Amino acid sequence: MKVFRGLPNAAARAPCALAIGNFDGVHLGHQALLSRLRAAATRLDLDAAVMTFEPHPRAFFADLLGDPSRAPRRIANLRDNLASLDAAGVDRVIVEHFNAHFASLSPQEFIENVLVEGLHVKWILVGEDFRYGAKRAGDISMLIEAGKQYGFEVETLAAVNDKGSRISSSAVRAALAAGDFNEAQSLLGRPYYISGHVIHGQKLGRTLGFPTLNLRIAHHHPALQGIFVVQVHGLAEHPLPGVASLGVRPTVDDSGRVLLETHVFGYSGNAYGKVAQIEFLQKLRDEEKYIDLPTLTAAIERDAQQAKAYFRARDNSAAPDTSVGTTTGRI
Repeated sequence: MKVFRGLPNAAARAPCALAIGNFDGVHLGHQALLSRLRAAATRLDLDAAVMTFEPHPRAFFADLLGDPSRAPRRIANLRDNLASLDAAGVDRVIVEHFNAHFASLSPQEFIENVLVEGLHVKWILVGEDFRYGAKRAGDISMLIEAGKQYGFEVETLAAVNDKGSRISSSAVRAALAAGDFNEAQSLLGRPYYISGHVIHGQKLGRTLGFPTLNLRIAHHHPALQGIFVVQVHGLAEHPLPGVASLGVRPTVDDSGRVLLETHVFGYSGNAYGKVAQIEFLQKLRDEEKYIDLPTLTAAIERDAQQAKAYFRARDNSAAPDTSVGTTTGRI
């Protein structure tokens, strides 16, 4: 899969089938859309392309209005979204920088400059509520008329429902905020995780007796925050149990930077620079600010013991029953 930051240059442009959206989390609704995109691209002998945006358009306008709290909570980082798009069979991803210039494009400019000249679109798939151009002035009917003029076909996809409820990024965010990882998994079609390169931190965890793997969170509004039972993929042949903190570390840092710190039980290897995938299993509590480091250390110890108890209970429930099926054997 090829990834372009902004529109491809002239030499890299080729006719394509295109889906447009934010694709935050690439949930089952997105996957249904991508499956239809892939099928159309194969039928028409075109590349399957996706246009997505960084930052999220709502985050851009929230910052513009001076109220970052109005930005949507991010389900996934760009790395994980791109991996999911690749797994769905997408050939090309255009990560469009959503800025003042892009936001000011009229519907006609978006069609001519982006879709026709910039991407050579021949088939396009969007959701039924798709809007485009400055002040969201463009709608589906305008897009269909433009397709007749410029030679591309437009199709729409209705919302995907599960048990009568719409599968959406908002629904995933709500599940994650509530710590309901079973519901999140049912909407995503996979367990919820965050991946990234392990970076150097302040090394405070090791001085407290709890060394951590640190993953930087590029966006300031993750869909969940707190302390969690997790398992870590990518460091060994099998997942490793651990406990993680996702947040701003209010006891030791006042910068507001969001960090994912994971203490992996029994792990002593060098993970710096490796890509780790942190899978979230259960929320233990919200993030708190403590009066001093000893109080913080005691809280971390309690969290670690709760996480270990979670894994013991899980492993015991998964163990086969070897008892003899007789009265004597059960005594």
